[in-house]
Amino acid sequence: MIKSELVQRIAERNTHLYQRDIENIVTSILDEVVKALARGDRVELRGFGAFSRKARSARVGRNPRTGDAVEVEEKFVPVFKTGKELRLRLNGKA
Repeated sequence: MIKSELVQRIAERNTHLYQRDIENIVTSILDEVVKALARGDRVELRGFGAFSRKARSARVGRNPRTGDAVEVEEKFVPVFKTGKELRLRLNGKA
């Protein structure tokens, strides 16, 4: 599902709201999650999961085309851990 599909589904279930308002709300929520992760905070949505960031140290990688060594800088990557309720629903136990 992409963001526009999410907005469309929410709009279908909430006909009293304008689609542009729903799009602004979804965008605001996602922007806040990104800002929190950029600050190093953890974002937890109960029943759904938690977003955090993990540091990947600098290393020497390989260019897959040429095989040459390439320096890869230290970086942060987003990590998502599912919540218990989401795991149970995915496995048909809730």
